[in-house]
Amino acid sequence: MIKPATFPGTRVMIMAAPNGARLTSADHPALPLEPAELADCAEQLRAAGVSVLHLHVRDASGVHTLNADSYRAAINAIRERVGDQLVLQVTTEAVGRYTATQQMQLVRDLEPEAVSLALRELCPDSNAETEAASFFGWLQRKRIWPQFILYSADDVRRFDALRKRGILATDHPHCLLVLGRYSGQLQGELSELDAMLAAADFANIAWSVCCFGKNEHAAARQALDRGGHVRLGFENNMLLADGSIASDNAALVTQFLATASGSGRSAASAAEVRAWVLE
Repeated sequence: MIKPATFPGTRVMIMAAPNGARLTSADHPALPLEPAELADCAEQLRAAGVSVLHLHVRDASGVHTLNADSYRAAINAIRERVGDQLVLQVTTEAVGRYTATQQMQLVRDLEPEAVSLALRELCPDSNAETEAASFFGWLQRKRIWPQFILYSADDVRRFDALRKRGILATDHPHCLLVLGRYSGQLQGELSELDAMLAAADFANIAWSVCCFGKNEHAAARQALDRGGHVRLGFENNMLLADGSIASDNAALVTQFLATASGSGRSAASAAEVRAWVLE
């Protein structure tokens, strides 16, 4: 079984989401897409202080894919470059292309170290609960670390209800609170985090935050102050706090850690993350 996520209060886990499913190099020349580019980016992010890499891959035409072989090529390239110094988290994001069954099949085929799962995609209603519970239980038996993606206070309430009923197969899950994805301009607002944190008792729930758009840095600082963790990167935002465009993904991480230096929390390593949740 995966251990409870007992993150020490003196550490902050920094995840990076360097590319996402929709952006291209036309959006930013430093957006990594090919395995070699992802390996270069992974090396820069590890040096900047990242411990977990949230990974999307593309097919030959540059379109988001859940193909296991495409993931293996990227994972192998990254491992050759950084070894085990990053926890590699694959995504199951549907992007309107994949069913829940196909999303779960990717994970069964790949058996990654960690995986992100949008609860509203994998378990959208009560009819999906039996299959989802079986899958979540399988993740625990295989010691694959899941992160549940939540987009609203309603998502949080449903997530907590499923947790209490045993559907998630753990009493101590880890979730990502996403600010802004479903708002009109895709811009996250800090008030969204307040609403989501008020929707459940987070005493037994480890959480991270990511934020679309210009408020990413402020949201990360808010999470830091409230005991949460952060996910930064071009998937959600390319702007530095001063409004200028970041040179690369690592610049967003460097900026965050520079302003976090007085918080009493320092960046966790991949080894520490594994010790807290996997080993």
